[in-house]
Amino acid sequence: MKTKKILTLACALALLIPGMILGEPNVSNDNLVLLPVPKDPTISFRIWFKVGSQNDPKGKEGLAELVASMLTEAATTKNSYEQILEKLYPLAAGYSNTMQAEMTVISGRTHKDNLREYYPLLIDAILAPAFKQEDLDRLKSQAMNYLENTLRYSSDEELGKAVLYNDVFAGTPYGHITTGTIEAVKSITLDDVKEFYKKHYTRDNLVIGLGGGYEPALVEQLKLDLNKLPGGMVAEVPRPQPKPAGGFHVTIVEKDAPATAFSMGYPMNILRGTKDWYALAVANSWLGEHRNSSSHLYQVIREERGLNYGDYSYIEHYPGGGQRQLPPQNVGRRVQLFEIWIRPVPNETRHFSLRAALREYKMLVENGMTQGDFDLTRNFLKKYVLNYAQTTMERLGYALDDTYYGIKGSHLEMFREMMDKLTVKEVNEAIKRHWQYGSMNIAVITKDAESFRKALVEDALSPMTYATPKSDHVMKEDMEIVKFPVKVKPENIRIISVTDLLVK
Repeated sequence: MKTKKILTLACALALLIPGMILGEPNVSNDNLVLLPVPKDPTISFRIWFKVGSQNDPKGKEGLAELVASMLTEAATTKNSYEQILEKLYPLAAGYSNTMQAEMTVISGRTHKDNLREYYPLLIDAILAPAFKQEDLDRLKSQAMNYLENTLRYSSDEELGKAVLYNDVFAGTPYGHITTGTIEAVKSITLDDVKEFYKKHYTRDNLVIGLGGGYEPALVEQLKLDLNKLPGGMVAEVPRPQPKPAGGFHVTIVEKDAPATAFSMGYPMNILRGTKDWYALAVANSWLGEHRNSSSHLYQVIREERGLNYGDYSYIEHYPGGGQRQLPPQNVGRRVQLFEIWIRPVPNETRHFSLRAALREYKMLVENGMTQGDFDLTRNFLKKYVLNYAQTTMERLGYALDDTYYGIKGSHLEMFREMMDKLTVKEVNEAIKRHWQYGSMNIAVITKDAESFRKALVEDALSPMTYATPKSDHVMKEDMEIVKFPVKVKPENIRIISVTDLLVK
C-alpha cells in the first residue's frame, strides 16, 4: 500500500513538473534531511554539497566560491542568466548559495502553487550549468572588485575580520577568506571551474534538505534528479591544525581611516553539541552577545564611555556579522574561531579601547562568571534562542547543521535544555578548559600605524579624556585601564599597507 501511495503521488507530481522521470531513486535516505510542515504554503530547498573553500587548490583560492556562483548566478544550458531572472520574478522566488570553508548549500524557496515553474529552474542550476565564459568573467570581476575595493575601502570592520581570519588559520586549508586572493582569482579559468564542479558536485557528496508544505513525491523526484550527478566520493581534507599564536601577534593595516577597527581571537576546538559548548555560549553571551546592548563589553566600551557603536564576541565563526542580527546557518566547520569584535573607535582612543576589551576578557577568564550574571544570562538565552529559526527555511538550515555536527536531535532544543541543566560552576570550568588570555591574533585597521606600533611595544600609558563628565565609577576604572599591561614583542607586530592586502 505504501509503495502504491508513493507511486500515485509521484504520478500526480509528474503532472506538475514537466520532464519528471519515474524510476528507482539511488540517492541514499541517509542523505535526506526532511522538515515537513503541511500548513506551510511554501517549499524550502537546501541542497548541501560537502565542499568549500578548504578544497580550493593552492594558487586557485576563491575557486569554490566562484563555482558555487556559477551555479546560482549564471546561465544553465536551457536558459541565460537574464532569462532565469525573468522567469523567477513573477514567481516571487529565487535561489542562491551559501559557501563557507566546509559547506556549500544551494538554497531556494517557492510557493507550492509555483512549483511547476520553479523546480526545473532550480534543478537545472545544479545539474546543467552552462559554464559560459561571459558569466565567469562577470563573476570574477565582481570578486576582484570585492577584494580590491569593497573590502579594502568600504568596510574597515569586515576588513579587520578578514585579516584576523587569514592570520589565525594561516598555513591551513582554512587559511584564506572564501573569496580568495586577487592573483588567484585572476588565474581561474573555465577549465578550473569545470574540473572543480566535476570532482566535488557528485551524488555521493550531497545531502538533500527539504522543508515546508511539499508532497512526498517531491522527495523522490529530488533523489531521482540529483542521482544524475556523477558518482564519486571526495577525499576528506585533513582537519586544520592552526598554530597557537604564542603571545599577542598584531597585524596593523595602514590606512587613512577616520576610526580604528579591531578584531582579535584564536582557534578553538570545542564544537556545538557538547556540554562545554553550551557552557561557553552562556559565558560568551554575557561577554559580548551579538547586537545585544546588555552584554558586558557593550556596556563598558559603548554604554559607559560612548566610544563606538558596539562590541561583541563569538565562539563560532560568524561571517557577515555587520549585515545580520542572528547567527547564520550552514557555516559548519571542524575548527572554530573565538573572536572579539570592537567596532571602530576614535583613533586617539585606540590603545585605551584595546586595553579595555582585553582587560574585561582577562577578568572573565581568570575569575569566571558570578551566580547572578549566570542566572540572568541563561534565562535570557533560553528565550532568545527561540528567535534563531523562525521560518521553515531557517529551521531546515539548522537541521542540516545538526547533521553536519552529528547531533542526534536538535541543537536548538538542546540549547534551551542546557540552560536549565548547567551550573555556574560548570560554565566557569569550561572557561578554564577552553579559553585563554595572552595568546591571540589581533587585527587593527588604523592610520599612523607606526605610532601605534611604538605604543604597543613600549606598553605606553593611554590616558583618556571625555567631552562630557563621566561617573566616579568610570573615572576610577579608567585609572586601571590606562595602565593595563598589553605587552607585545616588536617581532610580533606586522604593519602592512591596505593596498598590499589580499594580493596573494
